[in-house]
Amino acid sequence: MSRIGKLPVEIPAGVTITVGDKEITVAGPKGTLQVPVQENTTTKVEGNQVIVTRSDDEPKSRAWHGLQRALINNAVNGVTKGFEKKLEINGVGFRLSGGPKEIEMALGFSHPVKYKAPEGIELKVEKMTITVSGIDKQAVGQVAAEIRALKKPEPYKGKGIKYVDEVIIRKAGKAGKK
Repeated sequence: MSRIGKLPVEIPAGVTITVGDKEITVAGPKGTLQVPVQENTTTKVEGNQVIVTRSDDEPKSRAWHGLQRALINNAVNGVTKGFEKKLEINGVGFRLSGGPKEIEMALGFSHPVKYKAPEGIELKVEKMTITVSGIDKQAVGQVAAEIRALKKPEPYKGKGIKYVDEVIIRKAGKAGKK
């Protein structure tokens, strides 16, 4: 049995789960998410729990079993609490401004860099920190990765865009002549 897949997903108050043939719909106070149904898995709602089972013990079925349960759990957490990632900009002359849907950054290029958030994602700017938030865990992570990719942190001075909890391993600069 998959260690993740065999765990039931608790359904908090205010969340409804509808199981269909092709997708599972999770609706809650923050919004609605659709989770695709994986092959060889069966999803049942029993009381205030969601139970995922698999049809056989093939390696692919075992992998999909845990994946299906994790996707449902992420959807339940997303429609109740939501997800967020924080990014930090470090560098002399780097600037940051913008609102909930679009941000503008001066990252040392000859032009300002603009980033427009996709539907369902909100961007919040505080000094030199960007907070990416939304109900879809995958979309929040993807947007944070795209923003970070605009100017990755470099190892000599640590300039660039990094996650708040990310540690940049610094390298020594050139050694001077003696």
